[in-house]
Amino acid sequence: MILIDIVVEIHVPVTEAPGAPEGSSPFPCIDQVEDFLAEQEAAEAYDDGEECDGVYVFFIAGATEEVLLDVASGTAGLPGIPGGAFAMVTNDEAEEVGLGRRVELQGFGVVA
Repeated sequence: MILIDIVVEIHVPVTEAPGAPEGSSPFPCIDQVEDFLAEQEAAEAYDDGEECDGVYVFFIAGATEEVLLDVASGTAGLPGIPGGAFAMVTNDEAEEVGLGRRVELQGFGVVA
């Protein structure tokens, strides 16, 4: 029996931070999300994030769909995260980013 793991892609719009100091990242939300996800015990980063069609995609796995979506919602609710973040529920067999079931993130998930 082959086990296929659930992967949740967190799609965050890439918008340049207004007034970002010279030499700093123009997209501080990427670092903010990476730091947040690194602190989560309920889920783990599945792969390195990547920019794709105007969004930055983060990948998490290692838990149930409900837990992964809670973590994704918590991510969307972080201060400074641009509106419009959403998740895609997929699996480790997906051949490309953005395939799966889309879930709108409201930013009110329970994050463990």
